[in-house]
Amino acid sequence: MNAIEVTNLSKSFKIPHDRKTGLKSVLLGFLHGSSGSDTFHALKNVDLQVKKGEFLGITGPNGAGKSTLLKLLAGVLQPDTGKIQINGKLSPFLELGLGFNGELTAEENIYIYGTILGLTRRQIKNRFQEIITFAGLEKFVHTKLKNFSSGMLARLAFSIAIQVDADILLVDEVLAVGDEAFQKKCYEVFKKFKKEGKTVILVSHDKQIIKKFSDRVITFKDGKI
Repeated sequence: MNAIEVTNLSKSFKIPHDRKTGLKSVLLGFLHGSSGSDTFHALKNVDLQVKKGEFLGITGPNGAGKSTLLKLLAGVLQPDTGKIQINGKLSPFLELGLGFNGELTAEENIYIYGTILGLTRRQIKNRFQEIITFAGLEKFVHTKLKNFSSGMLARLAFSIAIQVDADILLVDEVLAVGDEAFQKKCYEVFKKFKKEGKTVILVSHDKQIIKKFSDRVITFKDGKI
């Protein structure tokens, strides 16, 4: 059985020609007619099957449809047409730290973000030290996240996300802001995922990591494979 089956999947977005920034401009646009919008076809009739236990790498230029596909698979977006079938528990590592609160400490955010991802309070408590150690943030447990760098935030979010017990993992450029030492830790996680037979879809511009881990690679261009 396939872990993921995608059939005839399409997604478009409306892009307005101009942006109304005030009440006057909105009223003038209403009276005189707006300048309209363009349609951006992010995905065009995509068919894709991902086998259980497969590590699939996805490459392609910005705007080609890679991240849109992952958001559709995760249920963050809904397709215009087509069908998606997911066979197993899915965990998306997309916009890492989306549920973070900058006014709260790292410790407080671990419990909030972990809960959002489906972990119980007991699971978070039992894995708390492992999360902090993996992220390399032992000295910043009681520091508010608004004082964290983007790299620290990404490390913390990824360290929490990998605690989720899932069959299918969607990974979108999570290593882009990590330092070399943290990237090596992430590589070990990917090795562990492969050994455990998890299905992984990795979107990345890093050809080395794609080549290192992928069983198969597909490239997106203009919304098509």
